[in-house]
Amino acid sequence: MSLISILILSKTLYFWLKILGVSSVFSINLQAKDLRKIITFLITLVLISGFVGCSDRFSESPQILPQESPIISTAAKISEVSPPEIIQQLRQALNKYKPQVAIQSPQPEQIFEDNNITVQLELQDLPIFKSNLNIGPYIEVILDNKHYTKIYNLNESIVLSDLEPGTHTLRVFACRPWDESFKNEGAYAQTTFHIFTKTVNNNPAPNLPLLTYNSPIGIYGAEPIMIDYYLTNVPLPSVAIEDPEDEIDDWRIRITINGTSFITDQWQPIYLQGFYPGKNWVKLEYIDESGNQLNNVYNNTAHLITYKPDGEDSLSKITRGEISLKQALSIIAQEYIYEEPQLDITSETEEILIDEEIEGEEIFVEPEELQEIPTTEPTNEELEVEEVLNITKELEIEDPLQKNEPPHISEIVEKLPSNLNPNLEEVTESIENYSIDKNEEYQEKLLWNQNK
Repeated sequence: MSLISILILSKTLYFWLKILGVSSVFSINLQAKDLRKIITFLITLVLISGFVGCSDRFSESPQILPQESPIISTAAKISEVSPPEIIQQLRQALNKYKPQVAIQSPQPEQIFEDNNITVQLELQDLPIFKSNLNIGPYIEVILDNKHYTKIYNLNESIVLSDLEPGTHTLRVFACRPWDESFKNEGAYAQTTFHIFTKTVNNNPAPNLPLLTYNSPIGIYGAEPIMIDYYLTNVPLPSVAIEDPEDEIDDWRIRITINGTSFITDQWQPIYLQGFYPGKNWVKLEYIDESGNQLNNVYNNTAHLITYKPDGEDSLSKITRGEISLKQALSIIAQEYIYEEPQLDITSETEEILIDEEIEGEEIFVEPEELQEIPTTEPTNEELEVEEVLNITKELEIEDPLQKNEPPHISEIVEKLPSNLNPNLEEVTESIENYSIDKNEEYQEKLLWNQNK
C-alpha cells in the first residue's frame, strides 16, 4: 500500500469516528453495529488501495505478452487439398471391387484358455498382395485400439500372442494400397472375445455407433497426409436429415491436429497438408449434431505420427508424383509387372552416343574425299526370285478372258534359264498359291462378263 493510500485511509477513519460520536477509539467502547460498519469500510478501502497499487505497477512496467506457441502457429497452416493425381486414377480402377470380409475365428463371446490365439479370416471380391513396390491391397487388423498388422496373404497364419487376460475386440477391414479403407457394406467385420475371463474394458456396445480410426499411423515422408476412418451402426447424413422429428441423430467427426480442430459430416478420406517435421498428434471424436460426444469405447481416440519430408518409401514417391502411373499400376494389379524401358544399342545408336560424348567437335568431309559405295553382286538366290517374278509378270500380260485356264506351273518352270537351279518345292508351293489366287480372279471376271 502506498503512502498516499495510508493518509487517505487515516483521514477517512477519523471522519467516520466523528460522525458516530466517538472522540477516542481507546476511551470509549464501540457498539457491535458500529464496529461492523467500520471494519467493512476498512476492508473496502484496503481492496481499493490494492487495485490502485496494481494499476501503478502496470503503468510503470508494461506487461510483456508471451509469443504464440510454435505448435499452435504451425498447426494453423493445416488445410485440405485434393488427393494426389495418381492416387485418384488408381482409385477409379479399384472401385469395381466390393470386398466382403468375415471373421471365422475367434467367434463372438468366445472364451479362450490360452493367451495365444489364431485368427481365421475370409475375403471375397478383392485380391490382396504385396507388389514389387512393397505395397498393395490388404486387410487391416486392429486389436482393441491398436493397429496390429496388415494382411497381404490369407494363407499365412495370423497369431495374436501374449494377450492380457480379459475382454478384447478384433476389428478387420479391407484397404487400398495407400491405406484408404473400402466403405461398402461387408468390407468391415468385428468380434469380441475373452482371454480366461470377461472384463468391462474393450467391449463396445453392439448397437451404438462406433468410430474406427484408420489413418494416419506411423511415419510419413510426403504431404498431403490422408485422414481416414470407418463407421459402424451409423446412418448416412442424408438419411438422418430427411425427417427432423425422427430418432436418428445426425453424426459428426471432430478432427483435431496439433490443437487445431474442424468438423466434417462426410464419410470419405480427407487429405491435409501443413504438418510440421517431427511429431504430430491427431485425434478423432464421434459427436452428435449438438456437438456432444457419444460414450462408446474407441469413439474418442488419438494417435502420434511422424512427418519426415523427402521420404524414400513407395507411398511417399507416389504422393509426390515421382512414380509414373504405369509403374504404379503394379500396386493394384497383381499380374502386372512393370519393366523399365531399355535402350536397344546397335551400331548406329553406339555412333550416336559417341557423337553426343564429343562436345564441340565436328567432322567435315570434302566432296572429293567421298567414295562411291560399292554395289554388291546379287546372289543366286536373289536371281532365282527375280527371274520367277519376271516370268510371272510376262504371263499376266495375256488377257485371262482369252485363256480358258490360269497359267500352269509347268509353263513357268519351262521358261526358267538352265543355269538356275531353284528349289522346285519352294517355287512350286509359291506358284501354286499364286495360281489359286489368279484362278479365283479369272472366275470372277468370267462370271461378270457373262452377266454383262
